[in-house]
Amino acid sequence: MAVRSSKIFALVIVAFAAGLLLARFLAPDRVEPPQTERATVFSPARGVPTLDLLDQDGRPLGADFFAGHWTLVFFGFTQCPDVCPTTLATLAQVVRQLGDLPPDQQPRVLLVSVDPERDTQDILAPYVRFFDPAFLGARGSLEATAAAAAAFGVPYARVALPEGGYTLDHGSGIFLVGPQGGNEAYLSSPHDAATIARDYRKVVAWAEGRR
Repeated sequence: MAVRSSKIFALVIVAFAAGLLLARFLAPDRVEPPQTERATVFSPARGVPTLDLLDQDGRPLGADFFAGHWTLVFFGFTQCPDVCPTTLATLAQVVRQLGDLPPDQQPRVLLVSVDPERDTQDILAPYVRFFDPAFLGARGSLEATAAAAAAFGVPYARVALPEGGYTLDHGSGIFLVGPQGGNEAYLSSPHDAATIARDYRKVVAWAEGRR
């Protein structure tokens, strides 16, 4: 009886070990997200729906807008007194610092306006191109703007000014959308060009390694 029990136990051990090896062979290796300085990495990437917005030239962004590109997305508005121009100037530095990457890994920059009533195409286009000729802008209806902000989890609100008119309070984070259309990371403020560039390289290398 003892010999038989020993044989059964040995067979169980062998079967268990074989199962572990088979599971490791069949299951893809899990690559842990990189250690970043300011970026929060999403694993898996968060889905981004089609944005019902027009670009700075009046063309629909379309369902494949993010496909094949790395895109840094920021929500703001052209009459923003400080945060928006400072962030866009910082992103222009980031783009220059990443100029040594392969073309398909270099980032685009997209400003999504949270003030579409005032940020008309004629205003938005020259505004974003002031910081970099390749920068992109997007605007839409109030409903489409709210939907885009909700998709990224960006808060914003209209604030009346004492002297009349209004401004907008809004989230100041930057989102990194990958070429598969997923939100790969969130970069929290305060923003520093060198830090963003270092985190960007880590996230892109990690994401490309998962393919």
